[in-house]
Amino acid sequence: MEKSENKNRYLELREKYPVFTYKNYSVSQWSGGLHIDFQFEAGPDVVFRPRWTIDLGDYVGRVPFEKVPECMAFYLGMIEMVSYWKAFCSPRILIEPHRLSSVEQTWWKNLYRQGLGEFFYMNGIGMPGPEMVEFVFGKGSGPLSGLPSEIPENTGGAILVPVGGGKDSVVTLELLKLSGHRIVPFVVNPRGATKQVLETAVPGETGIVMHREIDPLLLRLNEKGFLNGHTPFSAMLAFSAAFVARSAGIGHIALSNESSASEPTIPGTGINHQYSKSLDFEQDFRHYMFLYLDKTINYFSFLRPLNELQIASLFSRYRQFFDKFKSCNAGSKTDSWCCVCPKCLFTYIILSPFLTTTERIGIFGKDLFTDDNLLGILEELSGAAGVKPFECVGTIEEVNMALSHATDQTMEQEGALPVLLNHYRASSLYEQYRHRDIKKLLCDFDRKHCLKPPFEQIVRKGVKQICE
Repeated sequence: MEKSENKNRYLELREKYPVFTYKNYSVSQWSGGLHIDFQFEAGPDVVFRPRWTIDLGDYVGRVPFEKVPECMAFYLGMIEMVSYWKAFCSPRILIEPHRLSSVEQTWWKNLYRQGLGEFFYMNGIGMPGPEMVEFVFGKGSGPLSGLPSEIPENTGGAILVPVGGGKDSVVTLELLKLSGHRIVPFVVNPRGATKQVLETAVPGETGIVMHREIDPLLLRLNEKGFLNGHTPFSAMLAFSAAFVARSAGIGHIALSNESSASEPTIPGTGINHQYSKSLDFEQDFRHYMFLYLDKTINYFSFLRPLNELQIASLFSRYRQFFDKFKSCNAGSKTDSWCCVCPKCLFTYIILSPFLTTTERIGIFGKDLFTDDNLLGILEELSGAAGVKPFECVGTIEEVNMALSHATDQTMEQEGALPVLLNHYRASSLYEQYRHRDIKKLLCDFDRKHCLKPPFEQIVRKGVKQICE
């Protein structure tokens, strides 16, 4: 469907489905943890009942069930609802369980708008204004009871670490081993790479696992032409991690989002595929959690002071993960690198200053620099095309520094260039970046972060290792 057709479809659906309802939610116990059920409705015949199942592992029973605040479960529904509401983009959302304050309404509208920036752009809708959505509330709904009572941290200073199986979470896990805290992995819908990374990084640690089930009706509607697109997954991860940390009595949540995630996907706009990984969202969520969720939990991104080149340099030291990590979304179901998507090419590029061609081929199965089918993606990643890929990739500067370094290094070592590097060498970008010192980026430390001093010192030590 063309973008113009999607814009018309957007207007038609808003008229046909004027109200989307957050009907209810519930939390129940099972022997290993908790079930969370939601109900959303776009009409009497369009009812969604997604479920989250949380396996608390060794942490089951650490916090009494009645000490898990109702308000936190309610907010899980608010973030889960994004995936279902976007199929219709109804102009009104009726929230029946509870009321939101005016401040909260503003916060959620901003999250929906910014978090769906890519969705609106790719569907040709344009970034909507205040008319996007209005929150209304059921007659019997009342305000939430406020912040939960504080409970003492009972896990010896444990850190909950969301793990996806890519290089970023590997670096977080390896560096945090130096902290003296117990590391508790948190995995949503685990895949092969995630399991292999955890078995290598924290053997014997069962961690906490969440299975998120999408209602099949949503998938059927997408096949019929209802609106579809990217949602802010990392925002869902933030709320679910806060809920899990509270349920397990864990005081820290350490994400693996780097400084590079804050760069817009489309230069000069606020449209960012990684909005919910950005510093803006991190700060907004920390403030929201302090006001409405739990003042005792320290939510932060451990890698925020670092850029993608630094993370790649640190990762290159952990050879035991080379055959285990995967960052490719397209190949996630088969636990493989597809070698044709922007994420694969970006990962290949960002590792190129630190690994030999043979080592990279050992990871990916081929030399991606020899594939001329990737020329278009190369230009998107380097900024030559004007718009970056809608993927979790690094900044234009980082990509160009890696490419210029790889070009010179390959010429020196091999005497000839593969097609992608040869194409890059002929571009003005190569001339722009070839004389810049890559060490400046490797020695950088972004001071805009939310790390407490003990965690900041660990990251600084990591930077010192790659800078010397």
